[in-house]
Amino acid sequence: MTTMTAKKVALVTGAGKRRVGSYVADALAERGFALVIHYRSSAAEANESVARFQKRGIEAIAVPADLGDEQSVHTLVQTSLDRFGRLDVLVNCAAVWKSKRLEDVTAADVRMHFETNTMGTFLCCQHVGLAMVKQPEGGCIITLGDWAEARPYLNYAAYFPSKGAISTLTRCLAVELGTRNPKVRVNCIMPGPVLLPPDLPEAERREAIDATLVQREGSPTNIAQAVLYLVDNDFVTGDCLRVDGGRTVYARGN
Repeated sequence: MTTMTAKKVALVTGAGKRRVGSYVADALAERGFALVIHYRSSAAEANESVARFQKRGIEAIAVPADLGDEQSVHTLVQTSLDRFGRLDVLVNCAAVWKSKRLEDVTAADVRMHFETNTMGTFLCCQHVGLAMVKQPEGGCIITLGDWAEARPYLNYAAYFPSKGAISTLTRCLAVELGTRNPKVRVNCIMPGPVLLPPDLPEAERREAIDATLVQREGSPTNIAQAVLYLVDNDFVTGDCLRVDGGRTVYARGN
């Protein structure tokens, strides 16, 4: 039985672990959103997050899904609608990002990146977007690309094509959904170095920071702030917002 909540509801994929998605979920919770926390395998962390939100008086559930599988995404979205009766915001934070020399990249590597980063984003946008089309108030969808689609760096040849497709996917679905309901908007955030892996070699970390104009690593909070901006500004759709400390435009030595 569907329970219609008066609160707005946000579904954040990849929010089970303490990465960008969880910061986005925190920011939306502060705005009074009820939350659907998606995870794939990190059930314990996702349930701990839900418990923390509930202690703060925030309605929240954790739902597992393999985003590369259409039926799994359908179940994720239907479970969310069954629980809350609406979905107002979708933020696609789930992603994989693995380094490998071009000589060692296999078809399986490419397929794995596309299934999670591209197919997973598409399916979530499709299923949630078509649900939003039916809502008089529409909804806001935010995808996550990558600044480096403009200037890809070495050893991520399986990853970058899967993220490079996100900007086109965003524009396409902004048109598809917006023509069905003008109150459905789709935008993309293209992060720079905002949460570098803890095991990243120090030389690579320093190189990433030095390549920004602001000369520092960003924070997941910067991405959460961009999400709130895109949620709030109802005259922005089909756009790609770079949150990269100026890395895209900065070419050192020029």
